Amino acid sequence: EAFRAAEQQLLGYAKTRFGHRNQDPSRHEFELFDTPISKPDVIKKSSAKCQIHESSDTDEHSIHGVKVTNTQLGDGGEGGYPAPLVLLHGYANGSLYFYRNLMGLSQHFGRVYALDMMGWGLSSRPKFDLVTDESVFEGSVHETADVDDDLKKSTRQKVAAAELFFVESLESWRKKHNLSKMTLAGHSMGGYMSVAYAERYPEHVECLILMSPVGVPVKRPEDDKRLKSLPFYLRGMVSTARYLFNSGITPGAFLRSLPLSRSKAMVDGYIENRLPAITCEDEREHLSEYLYQNSMMPSSGESCLSAVLEAGAFARIPLVNRIPNIKPGLEVHFIYGENDWMGYQGGLDTQRLCLKKPDDSPTVFVHGVRNASHLLMLDNYEELNAALIIAANGEHRLTRDTPRPIEFACNELVGYRSMHKSYRGAIGETHAAAFFRGGRFNIREQNEVDEERKAEENLS
Repeated sequence: EAFRAAEQQLLGYAKTRFGHRNQDPSRHEFELFDTPISKPDVIKKSSAKCQIHESSDTDEHSIHGVKVTNTQLGDGGEGGYPAPLVLLHGYANGSLYFYRNLMGLSQHFGRVYALDMMGWGLSSRPKFDLVTDESVFEGSVHETADVDDDLKKSTRQKVAAAELFFVESLESWRKKHNLSKMTLAGHSMGGYMSVAYAERYPEHVECLILMSPVGVPVKRPEDDKRLKSLPFYLRGMVSTARYLFNSGITPGAFLRSLPLSRSKAMVDGYIENRLPAITCEDEREHLSEYLYQNSMMPSSGESCLSAVLEAGAFARIPLVNRIPNIKPGLEVHFIYGENDWMGYQGGLDTQRLCLKKPDDSPTVFVHGVRNASHLLMLDNYEELNAALIIAANGEHRLTRDTPRPIEFACNELVGYRSMHKSYRGAIGETHAAAFFRGGRFNIREQNEVDEERKAEENLS
């Protein structure tokens, strides 16, 4: 009930605080839903029962989320409007993490759906106890994927099983809502799973949008060297995080192991330090409560972490080698924040690989959002909304004063004389390196340092 109360508060903010000034709220209908879906076959029968919803039926689960309908826009594919937008949240988040985006996006999409992915939020939370035998390879890319030859078959099976947990539940949800095409947009882990879905069901994805996706680049030797160059206290923090990760202890499990007052204080501190853009105290309080209650519910989807990722947030099967093999012609848009800890190079490297076989690969774009970190939907919701709308070919519908993201491209593409018209405004990798400043954990503290430095420069 505490989670539902926090969800209602954020939904209220979505309706009243974050629309465009010329937007008529009466034209937008908000609806919370719980869609019954079939149990993904990859979940073991003995572990299929939901841990938060009372039901004796282990073959039926549900996906929770919010739907926003613009009553004045045509449906996807009608009147030049894009396919319905489906938003997938990141690790340990939920659908209402997009509360600042919903009203603005519904100005351009006839229907916007934000989902609690299976195992998170108020969607069903079965135990993450999965079938990992060869049956998980049926219809999967992982049996023949371009992967490291040293990657054990058992590891590939665990990756495939973890992805099926989310992919098959999303596909079951899509069928129930009768969506022939989706504009599929995922953040962080939701971006990773959006790629996994597009690999398996490309015919249902009109456009793929990856907001600071996890698991794109291949791990390089210099990544370990970078860790050794960090200050001692940061190396200690990273080493502790890796120890917990390798021990199978998720962030949620760690929080649940603490006294309630301490775990709540940690979440409050996280929200305050990571999201200085949220200046309203009541908004910050309800977002913190939403994240806290989500983390305190029984473990389910959170257990995917070590199945698909290695310590350091590198994918066991990197997306940079998978995206080029999704259907030709599909537009894939990467969106990163200026202060994002996810490396933008992954997006440019993917673009570079797709450029080598343009007739057989997707068309890849890379966008940068100013004044935003990894949680770009909260840091700079207006510019992120613009990036999503541009990705869905709706830039002509943006007002003149709407802040727009910056588009970047790999040097090979910028140097093309016969550059595709879609890239003519893109700038190269030197500009990208100057724009993307890298992640900072305590953004509030760093902003204060930056302001003090500017003040000193002005005095001198």
